[in-house]
Amino acid sequence: MLTYTIRRLILAIPTLLFIALVIFLLLELAPGDPMAEMPLTIPPEVKERMREALGLGQPWYIRFYLWLYQFFVVEPQYWIDALFGTNLADGAQRIISFQSRSPVFDTIAERIPQTLWVVGMSYVVGVIIALPIGIISAYRQYSWFDNLGTFISMVGFSVPTFFTGVLLIVIFSVNLGWFPSIYDTTLVVNDWSSFLMQLRQMAMPVFVLALYNAAQISRFMRASMLDNLGQDYVRTARAKGMRERVVVLKHVLRNSLIPVVTVIALGVPQVFGGAIITEQVFKVNGLGQLLIIAIHGNDVPMILTLTFIFAVLIVIFNLIADVLYGFLDPRIRYD
Repeated sequence: MLTYTIRRLILAIPTLLFIALVIFLLLELAPGDPMAEMPLTIPPEVKERMREALGLGQPWYIRFYLWLYQFFVVEPQYWIDALFGTNLADGAQRIISFQSRSPVFDTIAERIPQTLWVVGMSYVVGVIIALPIGIISAYRQYSWFDNLGTFISMVGFSVPTFFTGVLLIVIFSVNLGWFPSIYDTTLVVNDWSSFLMQLRQMAMPVFVLALYNAAQISRFMRASMLDNLGQDYVRTARAKGMRERVVVLKHVLRNSLIPVVTVIALGVPQVFGGAIITEQVFKVNGLGQLLIIAIHGNDVPMILTLTFIFAVLIVIFNLIADVLYGFLDPRIRYD
């Protein structure tokens, strides 16, 4: 297992470099100019000097190499300096946003808590709800519970999140006044009342995203359980006199989780990517909204860094899912 993990990590290096190059070239070929939003009163020669200051006057391959060096060398050195008080970076140039003129990673660090509070919590809630619904729906196929779960899953998966979000705002914010319609990112949780306020403003966006995530995962769980409930080893276990709970929860569930683990693991990077539409509806100042703002402003360093981080997370959680297969099914070997 260790050899397989190391081999996968080594193979991931050229894969990620190729992904970074593709993203950079796509941004390079995309229309738009970071100077386009500057006031028209700025003289052309001043704009040209600003372009030079941003490094836009250099060839694309030099800018790509500089970004790689800053991402993999300079930024880790700054993190080490901040943690241990060393001086490795020694004033080296960090990745700077075209829009805010501040380090990209500092801006990302400011937005991550909001994204994890809302999107992360919704994903956890969605998984916790989806797994038992999928298990019970498969075991009691075509029962009222299965039909109700199927209906709710189809609604949650088919109805877009922006419609569900607006509907909840109209009902629970405008008409009933139970929950705030706008997420207050300045709220500091330091006592019980502020904690309750945080829960109230999280309720609607978490519900919207949890419904969408649970709808997808529960369908995978149900289909996988149904496929395994009809296998020969299940009939053999029942013929040996094993209790039904042991058969379902120990044997069937363990084998059924193998494809579901892939769905869950590949969904985790979406947590860090943020929910772009839902964050826009509820005004959550998270990574999804940050990416939209960066795209509108043609902020290449911010877009490139965010999308590459998402790619890294996808590769890592793909590996985690493959490793978990070996624990769930002893027949799987990576020798």
